[in-house]
Amino acid sequence: MFLHAQQPILRKTLLATSVGALFLAYTTLALANEQLAAALPSVDVVSTTPLPGIGIEAQKLPFHVQSLNKEALNNSQGDTLTSTLNKNLGSVFINDIQNNPYQPDVNYRGFTASPLLGTAQGLSVYVDGVRLNQPFGDVVSWDLLPRSAFSSLDLIPGSNPVYGLNTLGGAISITTKDGRTHAGSSVQATMGSNSRRTVEFEHGGNNQQGWHWFITGNSHRDNGWRVDSPTDVRQLFTKVGWGDSKTDLAATVAVADNALTGNGLQEYRLLQNNYSSVYTKPDETDNRSIFINLSGSRSLNDVFTLSGNAYYRKIKTTTFNGDINDDSLNQNTYLTGTGNTALTASNANRQFLANNGFAGQFPATAEDRNNTPFPFWACIANVGLMDEPFEKCNALINRSTTNQDNSGVSGQLSAVFDAAGIKHNLTAGVAYDFSSVRYSQTQQAAYLTPDRGVVGVNAFADGTYLDDTGLPLDNRVNLEGHTRTWSIYGTDTMSLSPQWHLTAAGRLNHTEVKNRDLLLGSGPGSLTGDHNFSRFNPAVGVSYTPASNWSGYASYNEGSRTPSAIELGCADPANPCKLPNALAGDPALKQVVTKTKELGLNGKLSKGLRWNAGIFRADNTDDLLFVADNAAGFGYFKNFGQTRRQGVELGLSGEQTRFNWGMNMTFLDATFQSQETVNGAANSTQDANGNIQINKGNKIPLIPGKLFKARTQWEVVEGFKVGASMFAAASSYARGNENNAHQPDGVFFVGDGKAPGYAVFDLNTEYRLNRKTTLFAQINNLFDREYANAAQLGATGIRPDGTFVARPFGPADNNSVINSTFYAPGAQRTFWVGARFKLD
Repeated sequence: MFLHAQQPILRKTLLATSVGALFLAYTTLALANEQLAAALPSVDVVSTTPLPGIGIEAQKLPFHVQSLNKEALNNSQGDTLTSTLNKNLGSVFINDIQNNPYQPDVNYRGFTASPLLGTAQGLSVYVDGVRLNQPFGDVVSWDLLPRSAFSSLDLIPGSNPVYGLNTLGGAISITTKDGRTHAGSSVQATMGSNSRRTVEFEHGGNNQQGWHWFITGNSHRDNGWRVDSPTDVRQLFTKVGWGDSKTDLAATVAVADNALTGNGLQEYRLLQNNYSSVYTKPDETDNRSIFINLSGSRSLNDVFTLSGNAYYRKIKTTTFNGDINDDSLNQNTYLTGTGNTALTASNANRQFLANNGFAGQFPATAEDRNNTPFPFWACIANVGLMDEPFEKCNALINRSTTNQDNSGVSGQLSAVFDAAGIKHNLTAGVAYDFSSVRYSQTQQAAYLTPDRGVVGVNAFADGTYLDDTGLPLDNRVNLEGHTRTWSIYGTDTMSLSPQWHLTAAGRLNHTEVKNRDLLLGSGPGSLTGDHNFSRFNPAVGVSYTPASNWSGYASYNEGSRTPSAIELGCADPANPCKLPNALAGDPALKQVVTKTKELGLNGKLSKGLRWNAGIFRADNTDDLLFVADNAAGFGYFKNFGQTRRQGVELGLSGEQTRFNWGMNMTFLDATFQSQETVNGAANSTQDANGNIQINKGNKIPLIPGKLFKARTQWEVVEGFKVGASMFAAASSYARGNENNAHQPDGVFFVGDGKAPGYAVFDLNTEYRLNRKTTLFAQINNLFDREYANAAQLGATGIRPDGTFVARPFGPADNNSVINSTFYAPGAQRTFWVGARFKLD
């Protein structure tokens, strides 16, 4: 049965791999001192800031950086960037809340970079030194990132202040290709499951005068594995530059025009009946963007290097969402009365229908939940009578438009020098970012159709229609926001001796957020407000490198995140927001502060063996929590006293001539550290006001306690490779079950409020036919497991047979609804085949 068959397999897998990982890490550490003479001569060099500067040996840093080089990125066989991260980097996992391959939540150590408003963001993402977290909600639109343009990627752990705002749990820093390192031309095409068809090309070159150029583009289309869930992604990236032995200048232009359908969470009983089904549809997001970046660096002499950039980015996002109207679930949405009775409120509906062109079309007998699976006549009549249509219509259409303009400049000076017998690797920089956002949303009454689509009626939540209290209903938003951030930062790694290295860093941020409500001005309930946030975040750490093949480290660092315009406009529990489709007047919010401590060891032995082991603890103060009201997206932001994410990380990998492999194990403990009362209307432990009590030590939803991943690739014969990967995760609590106490009763509450653990296996192969032609194939979810990587509690209006029902318990209990567990189902088995052709 769905989501349960894998539990014994998962427990055995996690137990075996945990013991194996611990044993291998211990063995590796014991062997380290015995194999100093066999140490590898190679040295890993990484940058300590988002901008390129003077690199530093990774062993000297007080944290463990995970990296993907061009081979690892190019060997992803047509996977998305986020899928590549999930398969290759330790402590990374994905939540498919939106259920589109280009719209996942990427999590690292329990911190998130998500494209969805309402998600507590905690990771920063940079491309060539430009921060890609958008000013409206700090979201990251993964579909705007062209994977074929990436040359390398570093994942920097912890709340490293040098990487700026929103670096609470870590930072992803990406470097793009250019014509010097990626000269040549190629074309790649794939086709496969769900009518997948993808075409990708790239061309790079350079000349003796120092000019270099690179261009890549792709078009990806598929129908999606779930019902009515197509994806259409088009991306283009270009870079032109000039350089010599001391100077490097480049201009980058990237554009994207994407249409994504992600029909989101599904109620678990409906998944059991049809795994590819959707709850309601459509849920469409259209993203258009243009990105321009001018970057440069100059080696001034043997000591100093100057680098900087100036960028501009414009993003337009439109959404169209068809949702069930949860406010209708305890209402009488059916056409009652008969044409022969005296005029009553219900008969007035029939009279209106008869007088307005519907004579003979609506049923002569009364509708009810048993004889009418998809009611709509009462909706139409109430719209015509301007009488509480938003309670009698069982669906809603939510639309939004977001226009964002983001620009900024940054510059830094790096230096390597000796002073008083201490070698310094010093970088100091400044940055300025400005953004302007215009956001609007509307909400329209609608009714549900048998295929669970929606049909709109002429009723908008714009003040012209009344709710059941007789008050005008107005959920429109027209918000303009402006954000300015100034930053000064610096980091210095001091080699106190050949073995000991001390790193000190810090960043001062000042952010101004100005919201202007273009509907209400500055009156009651207005979104207008001016907010200022300032903070200096420090970091200090030490590393010990007794030999070239292993090192140890310890560090402490702090990072912060300022509330964005969306969060400052949606922080009132009395006026929950429909995200990304509504805002309401709010109390002020505080900025989030994270303090991270780490200890660890890493190294490499002969024969390409690498290992790492570490522990970390990250404590958040005033964490921004989105408190969900229902599965459709209503809720509000609030500052939550304290939360904690702590864990143990183990990694082991090896690389030989024709064989490479790797595995990572993470034990992750994510908990609330304060007592809070939040909305929990779908939780079985709710009080009379629909609230639940969170206690210290309760697990944070959507974060599994154990992660294990393994990968391998074997070149069987020259030119023919076979690879496999596995990802396993333990169970996690559903959003809405923050108190971890939800218990289904099988009547009013169904579903256990958890996403069960799971394990998924992938397989790939590659065959180099000749110097210019390579064939490849990929199978994801090899054993076609049914699983979910996220869950949420919410009221349901759909019965297991797929029909709608309001007042499911009849007139005797009109206010009760059925609350259930909704899952983010993982993709079924998918495959594709492809070919890559070199054109020169």
